[in-house]
Amino acid sequence: MTSTAPDARQGEDAGEQPAMEPTSWERRLRRFGHSPRPGIGLRERLVPPYTRPGKQLWAVLGVPPVLAERLVRWSAWGGPLLVAAVAGVLRFWKLGSPHAVIFDETYYAKDSWALVNQGYEGAWPKDVDRLILNDPSQVPVPADPGYVVHPPVGKWIIGAGEQLFGFTPFGWRFMVALLGTLSVLMLCRIGRRLFRSTFLGCLAGTLLAVDGLHFVMSRTALLDLVLMFFVLAAFGCLLIDRDWARRRLAAALPVDEEGVLRPDVGVAEYLRLGWRPWRIAAGVSLGLAFGTKWNGLYIMVAFGLMTVLWDVGARRTAGAVRPYLAVLRRDVLPAFVSVVPVAVATYVASWTGWIVRNAPGHRGYYRDWAATDGSGGSWTWLPDWLRSLWHYEYQVYEFHVNLTSGHTYQSNPWSWIILGRPVSYFYEEQHGCPTSSTGKCAREVLAIGTPLLWWAACFALAYVLWRWFFRRDWRAGAIACGVAAGWLPWFLYQERTIFLFYAVVFVPFLCLAVAMMAGAMLGPAAETGTRYELGLVKPDPTGERRRTLGAVAVGVLVLLIIWNFIYFWPLYTGTPIPEDSWRDRMWLDTWI
Repeated sequence: MTSTAPDARQGEDAGEQPAMEPTSWERRLRRFGHSPRPGIGLRERLVPPYTRPGKQLWAVLGVPPVLAERLVRWSAWGGPLLVAAVAGVLRFWKLGSPHAVIFDETYYAKDSWALVNQGYEGAWPKDVDRLILNDPSQVPVPADPGYVVHPPVGKWIIGAGEQLFGFTPFGWRFMVALLGTLSVLMLCRIGRRLFRSTFLGCLAGTLLAVDGLHFVMSRTALLDLVLMFFVLAAFGCLLIDRDWARRRLAAALPVDEEGVLRPDVGVAEYLRLGWRPWRIAAGVSLGLAFGTKWNGLYIMVAFGLMTVLWDVGARRTAGAVRPYLAVLRRDVLPAFVSVVPVAVATYVASWTGWIVRNAPGHRGYYRDWAATDGSGGSWTWLPDWLRSLWHYEYQVYEFHVNLTSGHTYQSNPWSWIILGRPVSYFYEEQHGCPTSSTGKCAREVLAIGTPLLWWAACFALAYVLWRWFFRRDWRAGAIACGVAAGWLPWFLYQERTIFLFYAVVFVPFLCLAVAMMAGAMLGPAAETGTRYELGLVKPDPTGERRRTLGAVAVGVLVLLIIWNFIYFWPLYTGTPIPEDSWRDRMWLDTWI
């Protein structure tokens, strides 16, 4: 069977004590027939291998060895693609329903349409939504600039779908649904690399596919799902970069006369890792993230610190006596240059439409500020467009920090993890419902996570934090970093009007936490690796029973989460249901 539990093979910066290479005495005794205890070598500690299904599993299933090998190779991509295909079918199913402008689509759908047609957002007249739904071809794009408070990346992406499929609900939701589907695929692959297990990676992706908040946000033209996509992409790029850097260290370390990789202080402290393309890709992704919404800046800082600490762990494993000093000398500056300037350049480039459209009567909001109200001063040596953009950004910042007007669905970030106050995007009553005791049917799109998944994630986060603090498991630290970067900054603005759906940014990391907890519930296989094949260990029936019970527990948990998603499906899709059934799904009074 496959070992899926967290184990020592995941590396030294997990704080565990992996088996060491044979000592000099053991090597000397080999000439007399001594066989040292198999252990985890330095190469495996730097770049742990992926777990593989044991021979017993294929024997039970009656799969020939050759076919089993092909299935293992296929599953690395086939499993994630299958999970993503299911997620895509769910997200694109009747994507244009409800045929309405729901919640903040009234801002982003129209701003996106203006952006892709004229390069800047326009000032739309009031009550134009009904006209757009009836006949969008009769609604002209306003040339007057509109004051908007979010950067343009997310709107460019939404606008791409509108260009493909028209100024309709399906058109402005298409690209968001596509990114939602691709994020499931990415999480499967990220989980596989993080846990070195295709099963746990696909489990994390499956949980994301059936999370209600991610599902609703994937079917709504808002910016937060776009932000989540680029944050997850940046995390994946940094994870690939981590493996790349550790493989380079392993390749540079010396090998002794017996072919065993050995740590080396000189290599560990002075090797320059050179150009790291995946770190640059992470910088681009982070620039697109805070080019969608500004809270991506907090995530860039958190991920930057995380990747530097990963370098510290790699150099320590390779033999560095002073790993922090080595990273400070060799890695910090390249890491900064690869991420921060690249992200800032990406952000500025996203404003190209606003910058180049500067004709009188056809320019964006505040585009001519430097030449009018902002003329003069000590910064006139800077280009006018840059000064105008800086002024615009400052005004937007003032708007955000002072946004304290009340809203029916606002919530405190303390309540997000338990789904204290979801947001209703769309609601209507239909009279004449014969199966309802009140004679009414309810139709709603409710932005709420799958309750059982989120409540299980509360326990999973506790396990992850325990694993990080007491076992120093880098994987748990990475998951905790993703959750903290997307959640904790909102505690600085508790007086601001904020909503539960902002939490979609860290939903993938909640799914990774639950998958990690599931791996611990499954436990390690009783018969694994070379030691069993060499006859050095015996089958452990107790371990097999414990693993069977763990598999049953994980299976029940996952099936309950999937059932919970199906049960709330009408509230995620706006499907009409009897009002009695709708009230049955209001498990907490704060959900109404």
